[in-house]
Amino acid sequence: MALELLEDQEKAHAGSAYGRFVSDLRSDIEQDRRELEALMKRLKIAVSSPRKAVAWLTEKATQLKLAVDDPSDGSLRRLEAIEAVAVGIEGKRALWRALAAASEGHPGLDGMDYARLEQRALEQRNRAETVRLEAARAALTAVAM
Repeated sequence: MALELLEDQEKAHAGSAYGRFVSDLRSDIEQDRRELEALMKRLKIAVSSPRKAVAWLTEKATQLKLAVDDPSDGSLRRLEAIEAVAVGIEGKRALWRALAAASEGHPGLDGMDYARLEQRALEQRNRAETVRLEAARAALTAVAM
């Protein structure tokens, strides 16, 4: 879901500093996804079709909500989009931490640098937080006026 939101934001804000930020963040998240998919493949865990379908529906519902809340694709939409992505990054960080804990007793889970992956998620979250706060200032100042 985060990748779709970021892709939409990237298209809507192409050429701007925000557009470059979401492009870089999307690239980082895609890299993390590839690492998780490689782990799943190694463990012979199939990608869940129902989970993919629910993620797709959730992303479409989120896009609809964002469009209804801010049809102009302005600061409120940016705030809500980056908040949704930040929640996803935090979930990914928790996943890396859980996999690290589980790897201690499961030889199939070792071989990945979970500390590095968790740190990268934290760095992504910090970058997103800076942009989220900027978007909050813009969106909430406009609402308060």
